[in-house]
Amino acid sequence: MSLQTQLPEALFNEALKLRDAVNRLRFAPPVAHVYNPLDYAIGPYQQYLQRYAQHTKRKLFLGMNPGPYGMMQCGIPFGEITAAKAWMGLDAVIEKPITQHPKRPIQGWSCTRSEVSGRRLWAWAAKNYGSAQAFFAEHFVVNFCPLVFLEASGKNRTPELLPSAERSPLDEACMQHLRAVIDLLRPEVLVGIGGFAAKRLELARQHMHSPDAYRVIQILHPSPASPAANRGWEAAIEKQLAQS
Repeated sequence: MSLQTQLPEALFNEALKLRDAVNRLRFAPPVAHVYNPLDYAIGPYQQYLQRYAQHTKRKLFLGMNPGPYGMMQCGIPFGEITAAKAWMGLDAVIEKPITQHPKRPIQGWSCTRSEVSGRRLWAWAAKNYGSAQAFFAEHFVVNFCPLVFLEASGKNRTPELLPSAERSPLDEACMQHLRAVIDLLRPEVLVGIGGFAAKRLELARQHMHSPDAYRVIQILHPSPASPAANRGWEAAIEKQLAQS
């Protein structure tokens, strides 16, 4: 079996371990509904790995958890639908979850809403590298946590707002997966998309076999909730990435 086959398969197996570990966890109100795209959208994620994780990378970008119109819909980190379909060329079948939040249905590839964070990230990648193949030749993007937490109103609840009794086992499972991804992809530079991700990368780095082999940097999160990102996200991260 070639490395081009072995690496995506190893990463996929680690994703399945993470899927199973987080599926065993339970979350109390105000969390009313939990989506795990590694269940119903595992097909596109496997396709993503097979196509773009065939060899080691120089930089690994890490996000926090899925957005409602991105990874929650299609299983791809920062998975803005148009970028995932047209730019990355992904088209694997997306299933329907057994239960869905009535205000946040899974529409998969038919979702017409644009995930702003993903649109900004992949537009920057396309502008600077052209094709997806060129970007992923040296870069890869994953999320720390695969789960989406929704309140009864449909409001997104980020993992950092969970009580410690719920957050600790979730962090443990996600950290184990992150360290496995780093070990497999062997990136030189670990790029935290936002403070949450950068902190998790630094914790992971400290517990790697050779922590000095990795360098952690933080870039501005592209969320539209960030005034700084809305003032010029691309210009800001270009300066931040220059140090890598």
